[in-house]
Amino acid sequence: MQWNLRLRAAERGIWKSAQLRRMLTDAGLEISAGKMSSWWVGTPPTMRLEDLDVLCSVLECTPNDFMTPEPAKVAARRPKNSDAANGANHGQPGDTGDGPAVPPRFGKPRSTPPL
Repeated sequence: MQWNLRLRAAERGIWKSAQLRRMLTDAGLEISAGKMSSWWVGTPPTMRLEDLDVLCSVLECTPNDFMTPEPAKVAARRPKNSDAANGANHGQPGDTGDGPAVPPRFGKPRSTPPL
């Protein structure tokens, strides 16, 4: 996801993170300067829904206004070879392509529960 906080803040005439931080405090959300900085200059790895709700209220927007999907980045994360992602060992000795061999269990398949 692309994070667009600075763009949305600029649309509301907010040009500094300290100004937005004061507005958030007035709305009941007190955050540290470090957290505000991480929201302002980059994409936060996580965000509490309560914080997002206050942020939307202060900037009079919706969560969709902050985030833009990036499908190309999602596609780039997918493994190129789906067999490698599933753990196949192609090209190794004894490899049949069906996964590891599991010997059959004869007799009772399960132990009895403790008394």
